[in-house]
Amino acid sequence: MERIHNLKAEFFKALAHPTRVRIIELLRHGERCVCELMEELELEQPNISQHLAVLRKQDIVEATKDGLRVIYRIKDPRIVTLLDLAGEIIAREIAETMALMQGFNKGKTK
Repeated sequence: MERIHNLKAEFFKALAHPTRVRIIELLRHGERCVCELMEELELEQPNISQHLAVLRKQDIVEATKDGLRVIYRIKDPRIVTLLDLAGEIIAREIAETMALMQGFNKGKTK
């Protein structure tokens, strides 16, 4: 059972970087080559390749060669669902915090 916990932790570690989340957000709309990711992320090729290697190691993305280009895609579309759920949880937390702050500010003006 501990092995499963470790695998889950490693999986989430692979997602624990804003650039990797941005890469997945771009790939959710279809496969991309590194050159396209460079343009869209405004990052250098070695930086993007490093992040893609982390995502590949966890089988989050996969790649195929097309001549000199390497094309990346999301391996399992459920990763997009996972990120969408995280976004919903975060949005709910922000809304609750804002509601609390508005209530706090109303109390101060009385």
